Amino acid sequence: MQWEIVIGLETHAQLSTLSKIFSGAAIAYGAAPNSQACAVDIALPGVLPVFNRAAAEKAVKFGLAIGAKINRKSIFARKNYFYPDLPKGYQISQYELPIVAGGSLTIQVGEHEKTVRITRAHLEEDAGKSLHEDFHGMTGIDLNRAGTPLLEIVTEPDLRSSAEAVAYAKTLHSLVRWIGICDGNMQEGSFRCDANVSVRPMGTEKLGTRCEIKNLNSFKFMEKAIDYEVRRQIEIIEDGGSIVQETRLYDPDRDETRSMRSKEEANDYRYFPDPDLLPLVVDEAFLEQARATLSELPQAMRERFMRDHGLPAYDAGTLTSSRELAAYFEAAVSALGGTFSRLRERDGERGIPVEGDEGAARLREMAKLCANWIMGDLSAQLNKDGLEIAASPISAAQLAGLLKRIQDGTISGKIAKEVFAAMWTGEGDADAIIEAKGLKQVSDSGAIEKIIDEVFAANAKMVEEFRAGKEKAFNALVGQAMKASKGKANPAQVNEILKKKLAG
Repeated sequence: MQWEIVIGLETHAQLSTLSKIFSGAAIAYGAAPNSQACAVDIALPGVLPVFNRAAAEKAVKFGLAIGAKINRKSIFARKNYFYPDLPKGYQISQYELPIVAGGSLTIQVGEHEKTVRITRAHLEEDAGKSLHEDFHGMTGIDLNRAGTPLLEIVTEPDLRSSAEAVAYAKTLHSLVRWIGICDGNMQEGSFRCDANVSVRPMGTEKLGTRCEIKNLNSFKFMEKAIDYEVRRQIEIIEDGGSIVQETRLYDPDRDETRSMRSKEEANDYRYFPDPDLLPLVVDEAFLEQARATLSELPQAMRERFMRDHGLPAYDAGTLTSSRELAAYFEAAVSALGGTFSRLRERDGERGIPVEGDEGAARLREMAKLCANWIMGDLSAQLNKDGLEIAASPISAAQLAGLLKRIQDGTISGKIAKEVFAAMWTGEGDADAIIEAKGLKQVSDSGAIEKIIDEVFAANAKMVEEFRAGKEKAFNALVGQAMKASKGKANPAQVNEILKKKLAG
C-alpha cells in the first residue's frame, strides 16, 4: 500500500521582550535557578498578572508579516494541567480568540515552492523547568522560565514530508529573526517545535491518528524524528495494529521516538477565560505602529533579487535566509555596481556594446558571481570557523574588491581562492595581496604565446594526439600551459591561442 504522510507543526517562539508576559521579572538566559522568578511567577496568594504590551506588539508584527487577520479583540484563558514546574496549576494562554488568525508562509523545497497555511498564532506564558540530572533520586524545579512570553504558531496539516517540515521550520525561524521578535536560539529553547505526525492510505481524505513529537530544538533532529515516526506508524498499521494518539519524545542517541504520555484533547484542559485579565484590544493606531516597523520581508526581497539581479530561485532563497546575509550580499553588489560603471566606460572606449540588454546581462553576471562566492567559499569558511556572517573577517566591500580583480582580468578564479585565503587570515585587501605575492594574471598575448610554444616543444606527442583526433589532449595541453605559467596565465586567452596554434 502507498502511504501519504501528514504533518502539522506547532512552534513556540520566545518573544524577545525585556521582561515576562505578566510580570516585571527579567528573562535573561543562564541566570542562577529561581533568581528570575518574582511573586507573580511563583503564584503567591493575592498576586495579579499585568500584561506586557511589548508581547502584543511582536505578535501583531508577526501576523502582519504572514498576511494574517489581526483580531482586534482577543481573550486570555486558563489552560488547566498539573505539573511540578507550573506553580499556578494552570497556564495563561489564548484559545477561542487568539491575537493572530490565518496567514501563510511560502517555503522552498528543492526546486519547488509550497504555501503552508497558518491556523493561528496565540500568546501564552512558558512553564518552568524540571531538573533531573543533578539530583540523585529527586527532581529540582527552576522557575526562571515561568512566565516567559511565547508566541505559539500552529500550521494546518499541510506538510507531506520531513523535508517540507524542515523547510517550513527554517523559513519560520528566519522570519521571526528577520522581523526582530525572537532571537531564534534553538540551543537555549527560544525556538522549539512540536510535530504532529500521521499517515493515511494515498488518495484518502480522512486523517490518520496523530502522534505529537515534543520539543524538537534542532532541524536535524526534526527530520530524523519525523522519518522514524512515519516508519513506526506504517509498520504498526501494516502488521494489523492501530496507532494510539499520544505525545512522544525523540531520543537522538537511539534515533527513535518513545511514548511520553497519552495525548490530551482541548476539553481535557478545561479552558475558561482568565478572570484576572481584561480582553486584549488592538486599535488602529497600535496596528499602524506595528506595520510601520516592518522592513522589506524575506519573500519580497527574494523576488526582488530574482527580478533585479536575475538570480535563480535557489540563490535568492539562500541569500535571504537571514537578514544579515541579505544585507552582506546587497552591500557587495552595491560595491560591484560602481565597478560596472567603470567597466562600462572602459568598454565603451573600446567600442564594446555596454548598454541595453547586454549591459543588464553584465550586471546580472556580476551579481551571480557575487552570490556564488558568498554561498560557496565565504559560507564554507564561516561554517568551518563557526562564525556568523556579521563576524566575517572579510567585509562585503573587501569581497567586492576581490571580485573586481576577477572581473577585470587581474587574477583568475583559481588565484582568487588563494587571495581569499590570505584575506581571511588578515593579510590585507585583495590588491595588496596580489601585489605582495606577485599574483597578477598574465594577459599579454605575446607572453602567453611564448609559454604555449614551450609547452608544444616539451609535449610534441600530446600535440600529435590532439591533431589525430584525441580531444582530451587539448585539456591536457591547457593544464601544461597553466602549470608553466604558475597559474597566472589568463585561462580564456590560453584556450583561444591554443586553438589557433593547433589549427595552424
